[in-house]
Amino acid sequence: MTRKERYHLILDYFAQQMPEVTTELEFGSVFQLLVAVILSAQCTDKRINTVTPELFRRFPDARSMSEASADEIYEYIKSVSYPNAKATHLAEMARQLVTLYDGEVPADMDLLLRLPGVGRKTANVIQAVAFGRSAMAVDTHVFRVSHRLGLVAKTDNTPYKVERTLMKNIPSDFVPRAHHWLLLHGRYICTSQRPKCTKCPLAHLCLNFKHGDLNFKQGS
Repeated sequence: MTRKERYHLILDYFAQQMPEVTTELEFGSVFQLLVAVILSAQCTDKRINTVTPELFRRFPDARSMSEASADEIYEYIKSVSYPNAKATHLAEMARQLVTLYDGEVPADMDLLLRLPGVGRKTANVIQAVAFGRSAMAVDTHVFRVSHRLGLVAKTDNTPYKVERTLMKNIPSDFVPRAHHWLLLHGRYICTSQRPKCTKCPLAHLCLNFKHGDLNFKQGS
């Protein structure tokens, strides 16, 4: 099977099963989405969704958060991973938005990457979800599933390399949804530990499953 055929089969399956899909994070504005994505690093969306309602009631926009100290923000997010660093990033990010962009989140990729706490994955999520751009955010789930399903080569051993390969092979109008397809498949079926291979409708395309290697690590 060629890689092109593999992409076609996998994308066709997801397009039929999940024609409309988006992030599981809950938010009411582009700013709130940005905050939620920053908080979600090394943490589950479920945990973030329990934290953000109170956080957003207190700081609904960049201007209100820009007036808060990191210590104030910390009290609302202390149950997430790395709360001290994230509180500092959020305070600095909000102040920068107010100072440079009148409190609005910029759509430009380079400008997003200059914001405190925003890396390439976060910027790509904002590009795709908030602005409908053809952007592929590669988190641990997307990285893992892309390798297991043979969508990328073993030499694609960094998130950026995986991103580039996926972008070359996925039609641009599919890209924003494809990120969520791969992410959700990794979150609920193709998990890092004890993947649910017997319940996976794509198991016949999985390189590790075909080789009998069910106890593999991320990216294997």
